[in-house]
Amino acid sequence: MGLFERFLSMWVGLAIIGGIIAGSIAPSLFESVAALEYAHVNLVIAALIWLMIYPMMVQIDFASIKDVSKNPRGLILTLVVNWLIKPFTMAFLGWLFFKGFFADFVDPKTADEYIAGMILLGVAPCTAMVFVWSQLTKGDANYTLVQVSVNDVIMIFAFAPIAGLLLGVTDIVVPWDTLLLSVVLYVVIPLIAGLFTRRILDGKGNAQRLTRFLALMKPWSILGLLATVVLLFAFQAETILAKPQVIVLIAIPLLIQTYGIFALTYFIARRMRLRHNIAAPACLIGTSNFFELAVAVAISLFGLNSGAALATVVGVLVEVPVMLSLVWFANRTRHWFTPYENK
Repeated sequence: MGLFERFLSMWVGLAIIGGIIAGSIAPSLFESVAALEYAHVNLVIAALIWLMIYPMMVQIDFASIKDVSKNPRGLILTLVVNWLIKPFTMAFLGWLFFKGFFADFVDPKTADEYIAGMILLGVAPCTAMVFVWSQLTKGDANYTLVQVSVNDVIMIFAFAPIAGLLLGVTDIVVPWDTLLLSVVLYVVIPLIAGLFTRRILDGKGNAQRLTRFLALMKPWSILGLLATVVLLFAFQAETILAKPQVIVLIAIPLLIQTYGIFALTYFIARRMRLRHNIAAPACLIGTSNFFELAVAVAISLFGLNSGAALATVVGVLVEVPVMLSLVWFANRTRHWFTPYENK
């Protein structure tokens, strides 16, 4: 591991602190950056995420994707967790905490909005950052691509019905422009760019040239992650400093959901005897969220300053540090899956 990867948690911690400080010192600057969006997708964040994902797409060997069908269990695990378990456990935890444990601290209307925001996070499985988590756990890039692609297709048809069911409404409006634009920006464009780059660099079997290019791009990928963290926390610096107690209340059930879903999925993956390079990404896909979509739907349904929008933003804030801790755990427990590596 290089310097960036070895101390990644420390860099992210510094990025979080730097983002909050920068956002509180120069709020107007970051408001201008936050306004650079289309269909609720911030174009600067999109570019940084693209920088993160592109090197990972270059690693994908399209000739090997067909081999995924030989071992579909990891894909099945991801789909079951994402669509049959995660949305419903998120809704339950939201109800349990804001209608039960935290009922005395939050008025009923605001509590309902917090629960709604959590539900929207739970129904939106991650699309972009998954490639980062997969790479950090040395996951199978080809398999991860298939998992993300299948989830994206299902999300187009299942997001609205499941969200509508759990929110108790039938007229939920899905911002299709946000959904489709995000898929294009975070999957399609970097995928095509990665395909052409790989063909150019490795077209004549020059593996060394491809290896050198990936080594050159690796630090830029990590820098893209850190810059994304700085911007996300800078955008919400005033909210974090003004409402720290609310942030904590929302973060508690989100943290329980995240670690709980990962623990359940990781346990099942081990019982299914999956290889670690399939099991780890599968668990991380089921754990993380497509926060751009969740935030956009929360704003369109409940308003920019609503509790639902705030809950989805808190989901954004806790995701990176939490996912890094899960990446660390997955890497430290790689030996649990050693007997299954040849299966």
